[in-house]
Amino acid sequence: MLNRSGVIKVYLACGSTDMRKQIDGLAAIVQECFSLDPFSSCLFVFCNKNRDRVKILQWNHNGFWLHLLRLEKGKFQWPKEGNSHTITVGYRELNWLLDGLSLEQNQAHKKVTASAVI
Repeated sequence: MLNRSGVIKVYLACGSTDMRKQIDGLAAIVQECFSLDPFSSCLFVFCNKNRDRVKILQWNHNGFWLHLLRLEKGKFQWPKEGNSHTITVGYRELNWLLDGLSLEQNQAHKKVTASAVI
């Protein structure tokens, strides 16, 4: 499971990414194409052309984690904007995508902040 501690932002790479790329190749995309710091406390999420694989690049103190999720059936509802574009989402929205939901889905409950039990 992903380490959420200290994660500041989640960046989705819109469009498709060549899934043959490993840590160094994905870190280069983050730095050169997106002008972001791959060593920051952020998650960088990439999806393949067929939308059945996702890779998540994460820096953790002294090294990179590379998480891979491959769907056996179905596809991710991935943003299709240009390949050199990212969008920022929350950790909750990332979980929606990983669960097969759209970023625009209206099924989830809104966050409730309670201060007392009735």
